[in-house]
Amino acid sequence: MKPLLCVAGPTASGKTAAALALAEAFARVLPVEIVSVDSALVYRGMDIGTAKPTAAEQARVPHHLIDIIEPSQAYSAAQFVADANRLVEQIQSRGHLPLLVGGTMMYFKALFEGLDEMPASEPAVRAALDEEASRLGWPAMHAALREVDPITAARLKPGDSQRIQRALEVLRISGRPLSSFHSEKAPRDAPPLISLEPESRAWLHERIAQRFDAMLDHGFIDEVKRLRARGDLTPELPSMRCVGYRQAWEALDDGDLSTLRDKGIAATRQLAKRQLTWLRSMPQRQVVACDLPGAVDAVLARAHELLQPLLHSSSHHA
Repeated sequence: MKPLLCVAGPTASGKTAAALALAEAFARVLPVEIVSVDSALVYRGMDIGTAKPTAAEQARVPHHLIDIIEPSQAYSAAQFVADANRLVEQIQSRGHLPLLVGGTMMYFKALFEGLDEMPASEPAVRAALDEEASRLGWPAMHAALREVDPITAARLKPGDSQRIQRALEVLRISGRPLSSFHSEKAPRDAPPLISLEPESRAWLHERIAQRFDAMLDHGFIDEVKRLRARGDLTPELPSMRCVGYRQAWEALDDGDLSTLRDKGIAATRQLAKRQLTWLRSMPQRQVVACDLPGAVDAVLARAHELLQPLLHSSSHHA
């Protein structure tokens, strides 16, 4: 395997600082290029609410997959996997180290385990399912799904209209149950993954609150007002469903910003909880306690340990 390193962690765990420290520590041995693994950093014009690395931080080390699309566009896990694989190859061909850094765990998982090729959505089939659901109700649609795809039905609630519709749509288009697409794949060799996880949940909650306050101080509400004023964005778009943006959009709709801070912090805590759950399902992760003194030094030490055999073998083949 050519050298490759991943750094993941929940929001506000210190990933940017760790990544820049790694890039600077390795610069003499192996120049580093950072590939962002973040579904919010891809959007242009969404800087404050995403805690995007600043222009100065991005100038210190090459960054990829930041500011690549408009917030009116969609970006999928499949697109990320294609982009990340292409970038990793290009970075390695330059003799540099790709450092994949972020908190979108679904992207990491898709990259490590691959994605199933599922049929694209067909508006006519969706419309027919919507029409049936309006007559019969989603619990009845869920019961119909249970007849043909009991495995998928078992993990969905009878009111989960979006997923029930997708499962029935896949079945009608392909003739195959959705569960058959989630095949058992041979796991590929997952690259080394350093996971920043706090020992104290209270520490992370405090960091999340401090970060949200800093975003508000730096003009987050004005940023969302500018996005709303474009006229091509709606609260249903993936970009505007990002944590913080969704709450700010709703607060501006209601004309009441008094609860935005509390709602934004609560939503960010929920996100962090989900991120940590995803991380715990990744067997190859190497945990560094991000809330202990010297966390960045611990990341550097762990990175040296993980990369030593890869650096040795790649110099051997050079």
